Amino acid sequence: MINKFSFTGAGKIVFGQGSFAALPAHIHELGGRRPFVVLDKNLSQSGFKEKIADVLGAGRLAYVLYDRVEPEPVIGLADDGAKAALKGKCDCVVGIGGGSALDCAKAIAVLAANRGRAVDYLGLNRVPGPGLPKIMIPTTAGTGSEVTFTAVFVRPDLKKKEGMNSPHLYPEIALLDPLLTLSLPPVPTAATGIDALCHAIESYTSINASPMSELLSIEAISLISENLRTAVHSGKDAEAREKMLLGSLYAGLGLANAGVTAVHSLSYPLGGKYGIPHGLANTVMLLPVMEFNLPGALEKFAVVAGAMGEAVDDLPLRDAAYLALEAVEALIEDCGIAESLKTLGVAKRDFPSLADVAMTVTRPLENNPRKVTREDAIEIYKRAF
Repeated sequence: MINKFSFTGAGKIVFGQGSFAALPAHIHELGGRRPFVVLDKNLSQSGFKEKIADVLGAGRLAYVLYDRVEPEPVIGLADDGAKAALKGKCDCVVGIGGGSALDCAKAIAVLAANRGRAVDYLGLNRVPGPGLPKIMIPTTAGTGSEVTFTAVFVRPDLKKKEGMNSPHLYPEIALLDPLLTLSLPPVPTAATGIDALCHAIESYTSINASPMSELLSIEAISLISENLRTAVHSGKDAEAREKMLLGSLYAGLGLANAGVTAVHSLSYPLGGKYGIPHGLANTVMLLPVMEFNLPGALEKFAVVAGAMGEAVDDLPLRDAAYLALEAVEALIEDCGIAESLKTLGVAKRDFPSLADVAMTVTRPLENNPRKVTREDAIEIYKRAF
C-alpha cells in the first residue's frame, strides 16, 4: 500500500541555457514593474551586476539592487533588505546567486509584504500571508533554494542557524540557466555539488519520502555522481554544468517534499558557531551520518549505491548498501575536498554543546531513518573529526 502524500514546489520552473535573457518577460508575467534584485556580494564584485543592468535595461525595467548578501547570512540582512524594498517601492523580488542570496530574497519578499521582523517568522508556518511575487535564479548547482519553502539564517546572538519555513516562501518562478554556473570556481563547485548530493541522499532516505519524491531524489543522485567530477575539473563543460544544475533542481524538489535528515541537524551548529559554509559543513557530516543511518535503511542505501554506478547485483544487502559510503567517499576525494572537523578548526570540547544545538533542529531529526540521541550526535561529531 502507498501512503498518502502531497507534492509541492515553485509555481513555475523554467530551465535552459540562455534562459536568463528572458528575465524581463517573467517579471512582467508576474505583474512586476520595479523589481528588487537581491544579489550575492561576490557575484556583484565579479561584474555580474553589469549583466543584470544589461538584461533589465533591455526590458526597460528600473530596479533596486541589494548586493550585500554574504555566505551564511545573518538574519538582519533580511530585515534591512525588506526596508530597502519598501523604500524603493518595489513590487516584486528577484534573487540571484547561491543559496544565501536566494534565501535572503525569499525572506525579503515575505517581510516586505507582511511588515514583520524576520525573527518572528522563524520556525514552521509562522509567515502570516503571501509575499511579493518572486523569481529565484541560482548561479550554483547546490542548494535547490529556488524550489524550496525555506530560508536559513545565522542568529549571531545565539551562535546558531535557524530556518524560516512556510509555503509563502515558494517562488512563483524558478529560472535556471546553466550558463550562469560556468564561472563558478572548482572549490565552491565541489562544495555546492556535494551539498546537492546531500539533499538527494537525505530526501531519498527520509522516512517522509514518497514515490514521487524518490523518483526525483534518485535521479538527482545519478546526475550529480556522473557529472560533478567534470564540473569541478573542467568547469567550462556546459553539458556537465547543465546536468549538475538539473540534478540540484531535482534534489531541491526532493528535499522540499520529503525533508532532509540528520546531516543538516548536525551541520547547522557548525555554520552558526564556526561560520563554516553550509555546503562544506554538510560535506563533512555526510559520510559519518550515512554510516550511522546504514542499519536503518539498508535497501535504500543499496539503491543509492547502484545510482552512483556501483555494481550491486548479486551482493548481500548490507554489502551493497555499504558501497554507497564508498561511492560518496570517492566522489568527495576526487573533487578535492579533504576537510574534516579537525582541519576546519572545530574543537573536541565543543562536541557536547554542538550536539545540544543539533538536537534542537528537530524536523530533520524526525525524518531520519534511525533515531538520533544526544550521545549519538556526539559520537557522529567524533567520527567527522
